[in-house]
Amino acid sequence: MGAIIFDEFGRLLLIQRGHPPGEGLWSLPGGRINPDESDHDALKREISEETGLLIIPGLLAGIVERPAPGGAVFEIRDYLATVAGGSLTPGDDAKDARWCSAADLTRLPLTDGLLAALESWNALPR
Repeated sequence: MGAIIFDEFGRLLLIQRGHPPGEGLWSLPGGRINPDESDHDALKREISEETGLLIIPGLLAGIVERPAPGGAVFEIRDYLATVAGGSLTPGDDAKDARWCSAADLTRLPLTDGLLAALESWNALPR
């Protein structure tokens, strides 16, 4: 699962992936759900680990499917979220983290399908 988070200027939070798959590409922050976690609990944990931010998870924005090793498929649920505290600092699996404008999305190497998904969910930076 992942989080769609905007700052007060309408910029979208993206992280640069620090490990495969997609190492070096920019994506929404997020990660895997542990067996004992709800989506919202996992989202709060992952966002804190990757960005240093504390969030309040919101509504489901959309679902994408991506290929996984061995022919499997990952189902990724992306939620809207708002920042409740913390300080933006990349950590854990994130090589970098930054607030991005719409123009940044055209310049950064993004993970496959990210831009199309954000467009279809009307979740592009302003």
